[in-house]
Amino acid sequence: MDGSARVTGPVSGQPGILLASFDLGDLGFRLEEFFIDGTATCYEPAGPAGADGYWEVTPSGQAPFRTRLVVCRPADPAAFTGTVILEWLNVSAGFDAPAHWMLTHRHVVRSGWAWVGVSAQRVGVEGGGDIFASEPEQAGDGQAAEPARSTLALPALKESDPARYGSLHHPGDAFCFDIFAQAARAVRAGAVLGPLTARCVLAAGVSQSAIHLVSYVNAVAPTLPPEAACDGYLIGCRTGRAAPLSGWGGQIRVEGPDGVRVRTDVAPVLTVQTETDVTGILAGVTARQPGSTRFRWWEIAGASHADTYLLGGASFADSGGLPPAELARLMAPTAEPFGMPCPAPVNSGPQHHYVAQAAIAHLDRWARGGDPPPRSPLLEVDPDDHMKLVEDDSGIARGGIRTGWVDVPVAALSGIAPAGAPGVAVLLGTTQVFDAAELARRYPGGRDEYAAAFGAATERAVAGGFLLAEDAAEIAALAAAAYPG
Repeated sequence: MDGSARVTGPVSGQPGILLASFDLGDLGFRLEEFFIDGTATCYEPAGPAGADGYWEVTPSGQAPFRTRLVVCRPADPAAFTGTVILEWLNVSAGFDAPAHWMLTHRHVVRSGWAWVGVSAQRVGVEGGGDIFASEPEQAGDGQAAEPARSTLALPALKESDPARYGSLHHPGDAFCFDIFAQAARAVRAGAVLGPLTARCVLAAGVSQSAIHLVSYVNAVAPTLPPEAACDGYLIGCRTGRAAPLSGWGGQIRVEGPDGVRVRTDVAPVLTVQTETDVTGILAGVTARQPGSTRFRWWEIAGASHADTYLLGGASFADSGGLPPAELARLMAPTAEPFGMPCPAPVNSGPQHHYVAQAAIAHLDRWARGGDPPPRSPLLEVDPDDHMKLVEDDSGIARGGIRTGWVDVPVAALSGIAPAGAPGVAVLLGTTQVFDAAELARRYPGGRDEYAAAFGAATERAVAGGFLLAEDAAEIAALAAAAYPG
């Protein structure tokens, strides 16, 4: 890797990224954008790139690049606690989406961390590679893929603002791994944090970005010097496969072996999976990996790849100050999130958000030398068909990380979409709200009985380490506000 990348900025004006509808300045944070340019290296296997994850690579070419970094950091240096989340921005819809920020920004802000989004892939910069443009292939044929067209697509950077981003250049996704490494080096060097100094850099990526981070950890991270290394990795919603080192080239097919594990000799890695990612369209069950001193694998019961917290506008508006009733309204069950027609109401449980916040908090402590995260129970799968979850009589999955939304339910929440779900709907799971008779049978004391039982379930999840104590009161209030009727 060439360490001579040049960082310019902050660039005047508003960065082209959707982070929040609230004013980050009111929370004491500053939003800035920087350009980074230099020469990136691509890699090719120097031996077997097998499912064990221990890949040897050799440099195979170089090309110039110029991309951007988006930085959200405490404005007051005294408020910064030293952790930086370095997110590989997701480009599955054809533009840069801060998927991990959307899940965990509440914890990033209240913890006094900084967040840096990296436009690592060609699609986000140059456009022309929206993988939602065609129907997906089913994961069962060995080609797990992220699926089809979404109405949420926005233009890529150079199309959205030619004046601001016209000078950017991405040579292709074969170079994305080194571009991300050079972004990490820039963060370590303090080139984008103003007066702040990073003491713990955690790489994060969700969905397609997670698939690339698997390859990054397995192949590229072991080759990096300390000044470009990350201290830990949060890999969320991955498939059973890893991204090819040659890049996807705008295709949705993922080549290479199935069941690719993550090597455990680099840095702590925590993988967080929803039902959709385990036995749904992404088929990540093949990559299940036992915990070790540097690896943990979590599976969340009743959660989907994306849900109404992400798609109903709740995440975008969630500054930490929303009344529980308003948060519940934004996450209410709907079959048309953002106007996208779906065959059934999509998953409306926010447990993915809250468990992801616990995950990144654990990873921070772990990467700083603290205890590893707890080991997660696995979702139960049919012994005769590992692509099928075992469910109770209400249609709720057994096993996995349990929260009040599945142990004290008012609806059957699932990460598995109905058969034949079109396009992006295959990622959104379902919500089947219980009718009045079922609610009365379960909770004859009504809302108060439900709230007490839900609170007890939340306490168990906090004690188990899968929810944060600082989220418990909000979770309980949100559940009470969302009780049907």
